[in-house]
Amino acid sequence: MAKLVSAIILAAGESRRMGKPKQLLPLGKATILECTIDNFLNSELNEIVVVVGYRAEQVSSSIAGKPVSIVVNTAYRDGMSTSIIAGLSLISNNAQGIMLVLADQPFIDSQTINCLVESFGAHDKGIVIPTYHGKRGHPVILSIKYKEDLLSLKGDIGGREIIHRYPDDVLEVPVNCEGICVDIDTVDTYNLQRSKLK
Repeated sequence: MAKLVSAIILAAGESRRMGKPKQLLPLGKATILECTIDNFLNSELNEIVVVVGYRAEQVSSSIAGKPVSIVVNTAYRDGMSTSIIAGLSLISNNAQGIMLVLADQPFIDSQTINCLVESFGAHDKGIVIPTYHGKRGHPVILSIKYKEDLLSLKGDIGGREIIHRYPDDVLEVPVNCEGICVDIDTVDTYNLQRSKLK
């Protein structure tokens, strides 16, 4: 049975290791963030919320034409948990699942996203995690029943804390998409991924 899943794209970070806002770095004909958003827009997701923080105005204007909801996390320096909480403030009351998405993972194709959404709908597990060759990656889907757990997160912590807390409620879904394990955190990774696109 199909379940309504809302995605929260976490794009508020300062990109300290990169030295500049990676959300705005060019990748192909778009930016890293635009590529990530487009993959999710091309999926069967019901709703996409993008959380911005660092250089919020610049990042927001770069995606202004996209059919997504944008929320500004003014407390972004306090870690990822604050962005998750900001994103939760905008998701629909009808959402049955929350997909947590890292903005710097532009190589997750819409087919993989749909596979995760379908797996979430087809099973009674409350946490869905993709794996590639046995390695866990992102995005992760958490049942709405974990909303209070998410709202109580503090510091630079994402869904991993909840995954550790409820291991028996986890469904691992093998996917054929290396992109679930590729995040662009450093200049070296960025240059390597760009070179693959040429």
